[in-house]
Amino acid sequence: MRSGLSSDQPNLRPLHGLLLDLDGVVLVAGRLLPGSLEAIGRIRAAGLPMKFITNTTRRPRRRIVEGLTALGIGVSEEDVYTPATIAHDLFAREGLSPFLIVHPDLKEDFIGLPADGVEAVVVGDAGEFFTYPSLNQAFRKIHDGAPFYALAKNRNFLDHDGELSLDAGPFVVGLEYASGREAIVLGKPSPNFFRTAVQGLGCAPENAAMIGDDAEADVGGAMSAGLMGVLVRSGKYRAGHEDRLARPPDLIADDLRAAVDILLG
Repeated sequence: MRSGLSSDQPNLRPLHGLLLDLDGVVLVAGRLLPGSLEAIGRIRAAGLPMKFITNTTRRPRRRIVEGLTALGIGVSEEDVYTPATIAHDLFAREGLSPFLIVHPDLKEDFIGLPADGVEAVVVGDAGEFFTYPSLNQAFRKIHDGAPFYALAKNRNFLDHDGELSLDAGPFVVGLEYASGREAIVLGKPSPNFFRTAVQGLGCAPENAAMIGDDAEADVGGAMSAGLMGVLVRSGKYRAGHEDRLARPPDLIADDLRAAVDILLG
C-alpha cells in the first residue's frame, strides 16, 4: 500500500500552490529520496506553482540552489525560501546590524547589511561553532536589550549518519531561559515564514499545501498560517509525532511521491 491517510479519505481544499520541505522530503544527506524527482516532475507537468522552503541554517541559499541543480532539480534562488534570506530582508528594511551566532558558511547570506545600525542577535544552527564565549556574548547583548532573533527553533534534524542531532532550538531556548526574553522566530514554524512563501506562489494560504517531515515545524506551522498540512513518514518523522499537534494533519502519506499521488489524483 503506497500511502496512509490521517483519517479516512482526506477532506482537502482546492489546491493552487505547493510548498515542499527539502531535507527529509526531497532528499536526505544530499541524496534524492526514492520517487522524489518523479514527484516534482509531476507537479511541474500539472502546472502547479511550487516553492521549496527549508529551515537549514548551515548552508547559504546559493549552495542550496547549486545542490538541487546538480541533482536534476532546476531551480532559481527565487524558488527557495530560507530563514537567513528572510532575516536579511527584515534587517535591511529595519536598518539592523546582525550579531551572528551561525555557521560560518551562512554568513554570506548576511552580506550588505548595515554595520552601524541597532545591533540584533541572530541565532542559527552553528553546529560545532557553538561556543561558550559566543553564546555568553549573545546572552549579554540580549540581556541588555538587543533584539533577539532565531532563524529556526527546531529540536533536532536528521544528520548525515542517519541519526538525529541537536538543531538550533535547544541553544535558542537556553538563551531564552538565561535572559528571560523570547526569541522572534523567522523560519518554520513562524506563520509569517509560510505566508511569505505563499505570496511567491500567488495564491491564498487556504489553497496552498505544505509537505514536510517535521510535524511541528512543517505541518503545525503551516496549518497555523492557514495552509493545508501534509506530513510524510520519511526523513526525521517518527511514529506518533503527529500526536504533538493541536489537530491532525490534513493528510499523512508515506513519502513525497505518495503525497503527490493523492493531492493531484
